[in-house]
Amino acid sequence: MKILVCVSKTPDTTAKIAFINGNTKFDETGVQWIINPYDEWYALVRAIELKEKDPSIIIHLITVGLADCDPIIRKALALGGDEAIRVNADNSDSYYIAAQIAGVVKKNNYDLILTGKETIDYNGSSIAGMVSEMVDAPYVSLATLFELNGTTATITREIEGGEEIAEVSLPVVVSCQKGVAEQRIPNMRGIMAARTKPLQVVEPAPIDALTSIVNYELPPAKAGVKLVSPDNVAELVRLLHEEARVI
Repeated sequence: MKILVCVSKTPDTTAKIAFINGNTKFDETGVQWIINPYDEWYALVRAIELKEKDPSIIIHLITVGLADCDPIIRKALALGGDEAIRVNADNSDSYYIAAQIAGVVKKNNYDLILTGKETIDYNGSSIAGMVSEMVDAPYVSLATLFELNGTTATITREIEGGEEIAEVSLPVVVSCQKGVAEQRIPNMRGIMAARTKPLQVVEPAPIDALTSIVNYELPPAKAGVKLVSPDNVAELVRLLHEEARVI
């Protein structure tokens, strides 16, 4: 069985967000890059757990990005991936990224494609669904539990007021969220082994992006806190009526 895990490079959650060139480009100065947590903690770790139960499983990783993504994908290899593929392209359009991934899937006949539910920078949550359509495979989103029995997957996902349990035959595309697996830290053996694991760089297919970023905008700065004396109930009531907002 072959599993493909999609991973993405995202800014560290503590990174200071700023934009340059008239708010048309993210300022990468001093930014620490990490594997998108949903891809790492849930999709990749669940694939590793499946391989631990069945050593015959092969785990491939894929990312769409330039050479600065290599340290990120090497970390994913250190966690437990067997091989990695980097599509050498720099584009933020979801359709373009999904089409590049789908092209690799079609060439390699993967049985299972796993992604995180979304990336923490763009929050688009659209790649997995597009990939499933392009490769003509079923898609189950927001999985909280994933079990494999031969060529059948049992997937649990949260719905309004409860849970939904689905069974689907492979191949299938699944986006993963909290509950599927628990975060792991690469050990020294994995880090050393990752240096020699195959990382194949392929040129992108000639695909036109459907969207482009016009500009970015930061949310408005938070207003200062107003303190009211415990004895001044009338002022507190006035503020609640006239100035307080429910967000």
